[in-house]
Amino acid sequence: MSRSIHRRTFLTATAATALAVTVAPSPARAATGPRISTAFTLPGDRAYPEGIALDVRTGDAYVGSYTTGAVYRAAAGSRAAEVYLPAGTDGRTTANGLKVDRAGRLWVIDSTAGIDVYDLRDRSLVARFEVPGGDSRFVNDLVIAADGTAYATDSLRPVIYRVTPDEVARARGGRAPLTAHYDLTDALPPRPSGTYTLNGIVADATGRLLFVVDMTGGGLYRVHTATGATSQVTLQGGDLTHGDGLELHHRTLWAAHNATNTLTRWHLDPAGTTARVHRRLTDPALQTPTTLAHTPQGLLVVRSQFDKGGPMGPGVPQTPFTVARVTGL
Repeated sequence: MSRSIHRRTFLTATAATALAVTVAPSPARAATGPRISTAFTLPGDRAYPEGIALDVRTGDAYVGSYTTGAVYRAAAGSRAAEVYLPAGTDGRTTANGLKVDRAGRLWVIDSTAGIDVYDLRDRSLVARFEVPGGDSRFVNDLVIAADGTAYATDSLRPVIYRVTPDEVARARGGRAPLTAHYDLTDALPPRPSGTYTLNGIVADATGRLLFVVDMTGGGLYRVHTATGATSQVTLQGGDLTHGDGLELHHRTLWAAHNATNTLTRWHLDPAGTTARVHRRLTDPALQTPTTLAHTPQGLLVVRSQFDKGGPMGPGVPQTPFTVARVTGL
C-alpha cells in the first residue's frame, strides 16, 4: 500500500488539531479514576497494531499489524505476544479488523481487499472474501453476530458487508465475493468523495441490531439486520468524532477516539435509540487507541502509535508496541 493511502487512513480534517490539544488527567483523577497499564507487548519495531480479537474459549488475544499484515497471539495470562501469522501471509500486507467466532475461526480484514478466515486449530485459510471490481474501498472493522453472521464496514463507501455461515461453508478452501448488504447513503450526511466515514461496528446480544460509528461526523447509527432500516442514535453529553473501535457489553458501549487519545463509555437505552456518555478518559498514555475488547479484568486497548512514524504522522514510535489494560472506565 502506498504511503499516501497509509497517511489518510484514520485522520479527519481536524485530527492534527485534536492531537495537539490532548491533555493528561489531573493527579487527583489519576488516583481515583481509570487506570492504564500494559497488558502485553508485541514483537517487532514496525508493528503499528490496529485490531484486536478475543477467543472466549481460551482467553487468548489476537492483534493485527496495520503496516505488515502480521497477526500476533497473546496467550491468556501472557505478558508478551508472539507471531501467529507472519507478515505477508497469503499475500496480506495489512491487518486491521479482527474477530474470533464461536466456531474457532479467526477473521482478519485486509483493508485493501477483503476478509481472510482462518481455522485456529491449524492456521489454515478457510476462505477469502474479496470486494469485487476496482472501486475504491477501505474495509475497516467487523463484528460477528449471535448467529455467526459477520458484518464489516467500509470507510470509503457508506455500506456494510455481510457474510453468513452458509457462505463460509460454500467458500471453504476458496474465494468468494464480499458484497455490500446494507447501503447507508440516505442515512449519512453527504460528504465529498474519499472522506473516511464508517468505522467501528458492534451488534447487540440478539444480533437484530448493529451499531456503527461515523468517525468524521461523530454520529452513531443503528441498523436493523432484518430490514436494513437505519436511523441515527441520539447522543447525549458528547459525540463520537474520531470514533474508531467500538465494544458493546449488555447496554454499555465503549469507544476509542484515535486522534484525541480518548476512550468514552456510553449507556444505551433499551431500544438503542439514545446513548448517554457516562465517562471519558483522555490520556497520551493511550498512544492513539484504535480498537478495544472487554474482559473481566478490564478493557484491552490497542496502542497503535499511528502518529509516531505510522499512517498518521512522522516520528519515532516507542518500542515495544503494546496493548494496554484500562480498568475503572
